[in-house]
Amino acid sequence: MKIDKDLMKGSTTMLILNLLSTSDMYGYQMVKELEKRSDNTFTLKEGTMYPILHSLESEGMVESYWDEGASARKRKYYHITNKGQKLLDEKKKEWEVYSSTVNKVIGGACFE
Repeated sequence: MKIDKDLMKGSTTMLILNLLSTSDMYGYQMVKELEKRSDNTFTLKEGTMYPILHSLESEGMVESYWDEGASARKRKYYHITNKGQKLLDEKKKEWEVYSSTVNKVIGGACFE
């Protein structure tokens, strides 16, 4: 099922930071990992991913570095900073309150 872009936009930063809280990754790797973990529900284009990463980097939420990794091909990896981890923690709390409240309003067995 495709998720509305406006709905997705509000959680993309949290999803990216959450991926980076588990390990350093390069952009394309994050795109593929999001698809995998979401059973292809979250399908970001690289043209969407990189502007978000650049914004997060300019805000000090992530840092980047170049590494060859296992493929011997240079890639730009991203690493979450302490500031980014704090933002992620805040976003997770916000999401918990938001999703819990929406579920209360919508109701139904699948939302309890």
